[in-house]
Amino acid sequence: MSDTKARTAEQIEADIAATRLRLASTVDELVDRANPKNVALRQVEQAKSQVFDEQGRLRTQKIVAVAGAVAGVVGVLLVIRRLVGRR
Repeated sequence: MSDTKARTAEQIEADIAATRLRLASTVDELVDRANPKNVALRQVEQAKSQVFDEQGRLRTQKIVAVAGAVAGVVGVLLVIRRLVGRR
């Protein structure tokens, strides 16, 4: 500490009490963040934000891009299966 003044026992106790309150608040916040229900809710909200815009409309460009990617992967897998099946 850069404070060279001697502190009284009451000041030290007050600092400790304030630190305990801050620590308790931080622990409560971490417990709330780690709660499985809250984690699931955040994940659902994140997924919704990928599909819907701020006005609640579907983001059709993203849906089309994802559908195209899925179709491409399925197509490649079918071609590989057919080529391997010929041997």
